[in-house]
Amino acid sequence: MAKNSFNKVKAGDLELKEKVVAINRVTKTTKGGRTFSFSALVVVGNENGVVGHGLGKAKEVQEAITKGIDDAKKNLIKVPVHHGTIPHDQLAKEGAAKVLIKPAAHGTGVIAGGSMRAVLESAGITDVLAKSLGSANPHNVVKATFKALGMLREPIAIAKQRSVSLKKVFNG
Repeated sequence: MAKNSFNKVKAGDLELKEKVVAINRVTKTTKGGRTFSFSALVVVGNENGVVGHGLGKAKEVQEAITKGIDDAKKNLIKVPVHHGTIPHDQLAKEGAAKVLIKPAAHGTGVIAGGSMRAVLESAGITDVLAKSLGSANPHNVVKATFKALGMLREPIAIAKQRSVSLKKVFNG
C-alpha cells in the first residue's frame, strides 16, 4: 500500500471550533467498589480546510473533552476543498470501518452519518456524499474519514505532475 503523506498543520493562530463526537463511560471494578472514568472523542476544525481529531480520558467528562481538544490540536491536517466539495472520490479503511466519500454538486449539503458529518463539517466541506460501510464504531469511522481526507490530492498538484492544464484534469 502506498505511504500516505498527510498535510500536517500547526495549531498556532487558527480559530478552531470543536465538536464532541462520542463520550464513553468506563467502569473499573476493584476491591473497594466501582471507579468511573470517561473518554471523549473530539473533532476540531476551522471550517476552511483544516481539521483534527483527538481522544481524551479523565475522571470527569469536561476534563476528558478538554484533553481531547488538546490532542486534536496536535493532529491537524490540511484538506483540499474545491468549491465547497472534495476534488475526487476516495475510499479508506480503518479497522473494520470503511468509508466512501464522493464530491457533490453545489447545494447538495453534507449527506453523511454522525461521526463522518462532524469531521466533514469541521473541515469546511459543504457539499459531499459520504457512506460509512462496515463498522459503526465512531473511533474507527473518524480515523477512516481522516485517512480518506488525507489521501485526497490537490487538482493543481495533479495538473503539474501530469504536465497538463487544470481544465484538462477536470474535463478529461
